[in-house]
Amino acid sequence: MKTYHVNEEGYYGGFGGAYIPEILYKTVEHLKESYRPILESETLKNEYSTLLKDYVGRPSPLYYARRLSEKYGCKLYLKREDLNHTGAHKINNAIGQILLARQMGKTRIIAETGAGQHGVATATVCALMNMPCRIYMGATDVKRQHVNVERMKMLGAEVYPVESGNKTLKDATNEAIRDWCCHPQDTFYIIGSTVGPHPYPDLVARLQSVISQEIKAQLQEKEGRDYPDYLMACVGGGSNAAGTIFHYIDDERVKIYLGEAGGHGVDSGETAATIHCGSLGIIHGSRTLVMQNEDGQIIEPYSLSAGLDYPGIGPLHAHLAREHRATVLAVNDDEALRAAFELTRLEGIIPALESAHALGMLPRIKFRKDDVVVLTVSGRGDKDLDTYLAHRNDEGIQR
Repeated sequence: MKTYHVNEEGYYGGFGGAYIPEILYKTVEHLKESYRPILESETLKNEYSTLLKDYVGRPSPLYYARRLSEKYGCKLYLKREDLNHTGAHKINNAIGQILLARQMGKTRIIAETGAGQHGVATATVCALMNMPCRIYMGATDVKRQHVNVERMKMLGAEVYPVESGNKTLKDATNEAIRDWCCHPQDTFYIIGSTVGPHPYPDLVARLQSVISQEIKAQLQEKEGRDYPDYLMACVGGGSNAAGTIFHYIDDERVKIYLGEAGGHGVDSGETAATIHCGSLGIIHGSRTLVMQNEDGQIIEPYSLSAGLDYPGIGPLHAHLAREHRATVLAVNDDEALRAAFELTRLEGIIPALESAHALGMLPRIKFRKDDVVVLTVSGRGDKDLDTYLAHRNDEGIQR
């Protein structure tokens, strides 16, 4: 049977692998050898599932969005990752990785963050486990996500503003990798998305797969079958998308739609639509699609959404797009904003700006009335209120 999951060498088709500095080779090899046995041990599985239930508040609801369903002519369910502790899906991965780090004897944690949700989740689990952590965040994102910065500091994390490059997620990741190269023995790098060298894309996808595991059970209860006709999620690095589709990747009955950040448009020169605009290259330890010029230099991405402002894409999603298993739509800033206000007004849910890129795909898809659609709301919109307020008129509707 054909599978779209990772192979034993760490590749999804022609994407993936581990392209790393020699100083990190031993560290990454140790992680590659350790992660599956540790994750599959009864001790870790029990502790992980207990924390997801009692600390995170899982399972997250699968909510039938009646008014949105009526508007788009389908049976639309929202997977409510915004209701998790810390307000996003990122906590699922952070808890799993810090348990893994502790089991491997690591004593210091580093992480990168864009919108701040992964940084908050990492700072949260480090407080829980009494481990020091440093969070790298682009200086541009520090300004536009100041609430999350203060949350991280309150939780005891050191937030390091990165001033290089475009001062966003790519640059934060660069600095985190430099730190890791200097402290490979005692430091565990909790990567927040399905990017980086193998085994990180698979590790993060497995930890986020609790999302699709729950969707199967919840749909069985609500619809009498455990699969939808459509799965929809936003995609930057790709962790919430990977979690949403993990148990359905090889199920061809399920159509997969992923919304990436179109910015001002794929032809504008100001976009983060890597699958539309990228070419094969290597970024942050993985061979994948990259926004780059003819000389292989990174083209700075742009998106109003800090969490999707990344010039690469997880190798899983690059493979799904290349094989036409997933349909990837570039959702522009204005479309995402319009979708965010629509969800707020129709269902009383303020989504993260990242999640709004999934919602922004809805007007472009022709559904049938009996289609069952599951869309993951990956995070809540508290952190984006300043942006939303700057893009509405006196009636509260996006311009």
